Amino acid sequence: MEPAIWSSLSALFGALVGGGISYALNRQQFRNQLRLLQEQHKVEFMAEETARHFLSHKSFTDRSFDTLRNHLGGFSDDELRKILVRAGAIRVFREDGSEWWRLLSRMDEYIERKQLDQIAREI
Repeated sequence: MEPAIWSSLSALFGALVGGGISYALNRQQFRNQLRLLQEQHKVEFMAEETARHFLSHKSFTDRSFDTLRNHLGGFSDDELRKILVRAGAIRVFREDGSEWWRLLSRMDEYIERKQLDQIAREI
């Protein structure tokens, strides 16, 4: 091969290796920054995770605000509502005026269960 082709391939190889190393280092730096932020805001992250856990229970698609407030103590009502929204929940008011929350990702399951209940009542 000609020297010009060798130098071009060498330059290309060097750029690929340098780019790969730069990508790997930036990715690692991003992970470390994310981990540091999670440690700094651990209370909020854990509260969201706990809210998701309660709202993901297989038997209950909905949870009352009172139940969530009892299990996630230490937050004002408005702070707790913000945590629930960040966790992906939506608020629903029942006919008696009570406040209930469910994960938006479980909405299909809720609708399906409600339709099955209605079919069972009709039978």
